[in-house]
Amino acid sequence: MLKKKWRIFLILTILFMLIFSSEAIAAPGISVSNDGITISGTDDPQEISSSIKLLLLLTVLSVLPSILIMMTSFTRIIIVFSFLRNSMGTQQIPPNQVIIGLALFLTFFIMTPVLGTLNQEALEPFSQGEITLEEAMDRSSDTIKDFMLKSTRDKDLALFAGIAKLEAPENLTDLPLTVVMPAFLISELNTAFRMGFMLYIPFLVIDMVVASTLMAMGMMMLPPVMISMPFKILLFLLVDGWNLLVETLIKSFTG
Repeated sequence: MLKKKWRIFLILTILFMLIFSSEAIAAPGISVSNDGITISGTDDPQEISSSIKLLLLLTVLSVLPSILIMMTSFTRIIIVFSFLRNSMGTQQIPPNQVIIGLALFLTFFIMTPVLGTLNQEALEPFSQGEITLEEAMDRSSDTIKDFMLKSTRDKDLALFAGIAKLEAPENLTDLPLTVVMPAFLISELNTAFRMGFMLYIPFLVIDMVVASTLMAMGMMMLPPVMISMPFKILLFLLVDGWNLLVETLIKSFTG
């Protein structure tokens, strides 16, 4: 089952790459051999255009992992985890590798229904020859847009649609990815900062109580953070913080 999910994710990556380019074949004037990639000169405008499209496709492929991260729940999760670590004052604990790994697995967990929909509506019909490549790309694009639009504020969509001078479509899925993607990312940043603010409040109260107590005792030279950090960790453990935080993050997308 796990291998099948990773296979779906790999095919999704390929389809997403094809969304940005209508041609997935080698362009005339460019050949690949054991000696490397050879670009031959030509005076045909059509061949030059195809070569430029291939170069743009390779450029998109190099930044594809970052683009995929920006189109999923990863951004919100990693920012909230960073806020948690800073608010508790634990410096580099948990380490960056642990936070990124947990964020990636939670992202995969949240995106599993989306990948299942892509597999059912686009990948399987395309592999069985029931639909064309263009139809598969359109269905994949609509599925990804549906996920992003659920977490995107209308205000952010209106901002980028207005800058792009687009007329209001009948369905939001008719908006291009160039509008939906940045609007989704801004909305995710806004939501993540709101959640981070809520995380800061209880730990800030502990800092204030500890600082006031130390001042009342005349221990002004003792850093309050050193004393408050164990109490923050204790509070986080008493409320089962990891379970509560992960549940809140998941339900913020699926609820």
